[in-house]
Amino acid sequence: MSDIYHNNSGCYDPTAGLALSNIRKEERKKNTEDRQTELRNRPFVYICSKYAGNTEVNTWRAIGFCRYAISKGKIPIASHLLYPQILDDRNPAQREMGLQFGLALLSICSEVWVFNENRELSEGMRSEVRFARQTGKPVRFFDSKEMKI
Repeated sequence: MSDIYHNNSGCYDPTAGLALSNIRKEERKKNTEDRQTELRNRPFVYICSKYAGNTEVNTWRAIGFCRYAISKGKIPIASHLLYPQILDDRNPAQREMGLQFGLALLSICSEVWVFNENRELSEGMRSEVRFARQTGKPVRFFDSKEMKI
C-alpha cells in the first residue's frame, strides 16, 4: 500500500499517509509475533504408536497422528519417526539407546497420546505408557481405525 494519503479536504497529506502506513506495518508485525508466540507456546504431546512390523505403513500413520495433534493445537513429539533414521533398530544397544532417548523426550511432554487399534500395544508402546504413568503424565488413547488416518 502506498504512503499517499488525502485528508478530508482532498489535499495530499504525506505525513498522515506515512503515519497510517507505519501503523499498518506495526499491526502486521504484532499479529505475526503473536502467532509465532502462540505456536511456540503450544504444549508438547508424545505420540505413541506402532513402528515395528510394516514400518513404511506405520511411519505414514505416525505422520498422520502428528498432523492430528497439530490440528488440535499441540506440538507432537514422535521419537519413532526420528531415531530409526539415526540408529540401527536391529542392534540391541542402539535400539535401547533409541528407546531411552524417546523416554527422555516423553518426560518433557505434557501428555502422551496413544494411537492404536483395538487397544493392542507393542512392547515399546507398553513401556512408554508405563513410564508416562510412573511419571504422572496423562495418557489418552485414540482408536486409529476410527480416526481414518
